[in-house]
Amino acid sequence: MEFDAAIIGCGVSGANIARRLSAYNIKTAILEKAADVSFGTSKANSGIIHGGFHHNKKHLKARLEIQGSLMFDQLRRELNFPFRRCGIIVAALHEEEMKAVEHLYMQGVENDVIGIELCSRSRILELEPKLSSDVVGGLYAPGGGIIEPYRFVFALVESALKNGVQLFTNFKVNEAKRSGNFWTIRAEDGREIKSRYAINAAGLFADEVSKIFGAEEFTISARKGEYFLLDRLTKACPSKVVFPVPTSVSKGMLVIPTVEGTALVGPTADAVDDKNDFSTTSQRLEQILVSGKTMIPSLSQNDVITSFAGLRPCLGEDFYIEASAKAPAFVQAAGIQSPGLTASPAIGEYVKNILLEMGLVLTEKPQWDPYVEDRPCARELNFNQLDNLIAKDSKWGNIVCRCENISEAEIVEAVKLGHTTLDGVKYFTRAQMGRCQGGFCTYKIIKIIMRETGLSWDEITKHGGKSHVLEAVL
Repeated sequence: MEFDAAIIGCGVSGANIARRLSAYNIKTAILEKAADVSFGTSKANSGIIHGGFHHNKKHLKARLEIQGSLMFDQLRRELNFPFRRCGIIVAALHEEEMKAVEHLYMQGVENDVIGIELCSRSRILELEPKLSSDVVGGLYAPGGGIIEPYRFVFALVESALKNGVQLFTNFKVNEAKRSGNFWTIRAEDGREIKSRYAINAAGLFADEVSKIFGAEEFTISARKGEYFLLDRLTKACPSKVVFPVPTSVSKGMLVIPTVEGTALVGPTADAVDDKNDFSTTSQRLEQILVSGKTMIPSLSQNDVITSFAGLRPCLGEDFYIEASAKAPAFVQAAGIQSPGLTASPAIGEYVKNILLEMGLVLTEKPQWDPYVEDRPCARELNFNQLDNLIAKDSKWGNIVCRCENISEAEIVEAVKLGHTTLDGVKYFTRAQMGRCQGGFCTYKIIKIIMRETGLSWDEITKHGGKSHVLEAVL
């Protein structure tokens, strides 16, 4: 169990680092404390590929955002995850907001954002007719886009594993000691590995991991963002991501078309003490709806199918990505909040270069395969295509999730790839994500997981740990 590099945390940053290192003749391990990858910050965010104008490029996060955004088209061709460059709009509802819009425009020009446009009222309404008639102008960045972040992480990890990386889930690091040229990294359950280099990509808990390794002491604070998810039949879904004019605290509450046809409204931005606080409140959700309706008046509470919250790891104004000055052979990749998703492919490259500078020998694998197969989805097939699949495997004919048209075959594939929790299946297939939010399909999915894994009904969890779904009633 000796490795050259161990990545602690498998959200979008850790997954990109792992895939980038998989192209070289080294042994790489991913240590993830959850039951599956992408179960932390990466599972619950806006899913936006940013336009490169919100931050000045004096910041590392702005430079990595710009570089990372340009990498997504090739990644999409290689990894087959849902991604679309739909464009981003910033809508000004008052004349005084146009000064801030002009600043964003000039910042985008300075950042060399392709196609950025300062828009009049008529132009912005031409680009997005669902905007409020109160709009006075705005900004348009055609290179912005939308993505399913968890599907992106799953594809990155699948590619990394295909190329020799090893994944250890339920591996919560609680001890690390340096001896000679190796770190000995131990999990709570007693498992341990040895690695020459370690990379801290632990998101909300990067401060705790840094302390365990005897590296820099800093504090990651959590900022909670609450969202509404709207049904795919809503009339309020815009064609582009709609931003308000940002404040000093956040980029504001957005209306976002998702890449799979639904819509998101949010997020809020509230500092919380508990890094496991994913609660939502009626007050905040009312605030989201009111704010969203100022930009898209057709928003209706009747279209809301669920609410959820995500937590962002906050550490100052910029990302913290550098070699530790205190702990040997240890790299910090902390404080990765917005635009971390957009920047993540560039973060993988940036960390690789740091490891090179630290002395890790990287020789390219001639047999490295960057591609992940494009799997069919029942909801995207015509009748002839679906009939052909059913002829080969009858499970394609059993639609388990009626809202999202997910077949039994797709759920079986997810389980075989190691997604054995309800949330793992949900993020991989979209089953349970529709109007009924799993009301009709959860029981069927539990039965399939039991059949394919041999787990008993009381071992099935929502997202691992103690999140058991069924309990005996005595």
